[in-house]
Amino acid sequence: MTRKQLAQQSGISLAYLARVEGGTGNISLGLLHRLALSLNLPLENFLARAETHGADFTLILEHLKRQSPLELTRIRRQLFDQVDLRPTRAKQRIALLGIRGVGKSTLGPLLAERLGVPFVELNRCIEAEAGIGVAEILNVYGQHSYRQLERRCLERVVQSHPKVVLATGGGIVTEPATYELLMSSFYTVWLKAKPAIMFARVMAQHDARIARPQLRGEALNNIARTLEARQHLYELADMAFDTSGRSAEQCARALFAALAALDGEPHSAGTRRAKS
Repeated sequence: MTRKQLAQQSGISLAYLARVEGGTGNISLGLLHRLALSLNLPLENFLARAETHGADFTLILEHLKRQSPLELTRIRRQLFDQVDLRPTRAKQRIALLGIRGVGKSTLGPLLAERLGVPFVELNRCIEAEAGIGVAEILNVYGQHSYRQLERRCLERVVQSHPKVVLATGGGIVTEPATYELLMSSFYTVWLKAKPAIMFARVMAQHDARIARPQLRGEALNNIARTLEARQHLYELADMAFDTSGRSAEQCARALFAALAALDGEPHSAGTRRAKS
């Protein structure tokens, strides 16, 4: 979420947010509560609290802080493997990740048809639950309510679909608890493409928000900034698949083949992440 979006969601001015972020502004508990709601974080995350996890947690945390990003990736994969948190491809519960315009809603049904499993779009589940569109949920109730609905709907999909292809919202990776549930319940595929290609796909949807030429440059920059901000989260997915320069049908064939090639493959730290 950008500072401008946070200001709109919380009702706090951009200038004041900049001072708080820079450590030069004081903030009341009431304003802190509004920030917590807008960011969908518990208020206690902003406040110092007594240690409740014990000495082991503290030592483990300090050890992790000293590790390189590469070593942290190895530790996470080893931990997930040992406690069997990750699903294998054979379970056929596949989640497609990526920002808007990457092809999740188009590729998802084609892949599901090839796999012989249902296709579910998480945002449609959220809209059915709320009775209004995603844009209206965000405008009227805010990011906090949307993330709560997203989590609830994801839990329902996990409970009701042992085999499914799921298209997720682009920002699901920014909510740690929901992302962890997704990663532990699905084989995750990060769909990616060049920003210009994603922008062209969004343009083809005739989105009124970028209908005017003066808004298009800002929209393209926003795609690039969003991708840059979330890339380290998308990279946690089991597989990365580039949809650039391919038709939807070509992508479906290639992704189906890549997933089929994983059947029976041992999911060790060295083989878990696949690229296509």
